[in-house]
Amino acid sequence: MSAPSRSTASETWPSLPLEAWADTYATLHLWTQIVGKIRHTLSPQLAHCWSDTLYVTARGLTTSPIPFGTRVFEIDFDFVEHALEVRTAEGAVERVALQPQSVAAFYRLVFAALDRLRIDARIVKKPNEVAEPVPFDEDERHASYDREYAHRFWRVLVQADRVFKVFRARFVGKASPVHYFWGAPDLAVTRFSGRVAPEHPGGIPNLPDEVTRDAYSHEVSSCGWWPGGGAIGHAAFYAYAYPEPDGFAKARVEPGAAFYSPALREFLLPYDAVRVSRSPDETLLAFLQSTYEAAANLGMWDRKALERPQSP
Repeated sequence: MSAPSRSTASETWPSLPLEAWADTYATLHLWTQIVGKIRHTLSPQLAHCWSDTLYVTARGLTTSPIPFGTRVFEIDFDFVEHALEVRTAEGAVERVALQPQSVAAFYRLVFAALDRLRIDARIVKKPNEVAEPVPFDEDERHASYDREYAHRFWRVLVQADRVFKVFRARFVGKASPVHYFWGAPDLAVTRFSGRVAPEHPGGIPNLPDEVTRDAYSHEVSSCGWWPGGGAIGHAAFYAYAYPEPDGFAKARVEPGAAFYSPALREFLLPYDAVRVSRSPDETLLAFLQSTYEAAANLGMWDRKALERPQSP
C-alpha cells in the first residue's frame, strides 16, 4: 500500500477515508473507552451519561476535570504532539506516548501513570458497544496508530464541534453540551422537547439497557458526526428523533446528498458531501436545521418556546 497523502493546514475539512485508517480508528476507539471509563468511575453521575463524555479541545480530546476525593485531575489526548497527558491540580504531569502499541500496553501505561500520581481508578475492563469485546488488559490485537490520520480525525472533530455549537446556540430549551461519546464513538449534540419519552427497548450490543433507557428518558432530536463502520463505509453526519414521529423517514431534508437509513433509523449525510461543498458550514447547518425541524414539527414540539428568535 502506498503511503497516505499528507493533508495540509489549508484543508479546513480534511479527507478521512475509513479504509485508510480503519486499524488506527479501532485502536483509538478502545483507548478513548479506557479514558472515558476513568471519568465515568470517579465522576458524580449525570443523567443521559453526560458525566462520561469527552470534549474537543484545541489539541485533541479531554475528560475535563475529574474529582478524586479533594483532589482534581484531567486526562487529555494531544493529537498535535501525539501524547496522552494526565494533569493534577497540584501541578503534576504524567505523559504516555501515542504510538503503535496494543490496547493492553496502553492500559498498563495509563494506570501506571495514575499510580504514580496516587490516583486509584478501577474501571470495568470490558469495552462497550463493540462486537466480540476483549478486556482492555488482554487486547494485544488492536495496536495501530497512524499519526497523520489521528491528526486528521481530531481536525474533523474541531470543525464539527465548532458548527454544532452554532446550531446548539439557536435553542433555549434543554440541550446537551457538544460532547464525544466514546461508546459508538460519535460527537453529538441533543435537543429535548421537555416531554417524557416511552421506555426505550434497549438491545444495543454490549451496552446495559438501563444506560440506553436513561439516555432516552425524554423526547430528543439528536445529531452528530460518526467516523463510520459496518454497513456505512464512510464518515457521516447523522440526525434522528426518539421517539421517531410518524412521517419522519419521508421528511424532506437538506442538502440533496442526505438520505434516511431504515437500518439505522436516522438521516445520514456523508462527510465528504460537506467537506467538498462550496460552504461546508452552511451545508452542515442546513442538514442540522432541516432534520431538527422535521422532528420538531412532526413531533409537535413547542418550537416558539424552545427556540431562540433568529435575526432577519
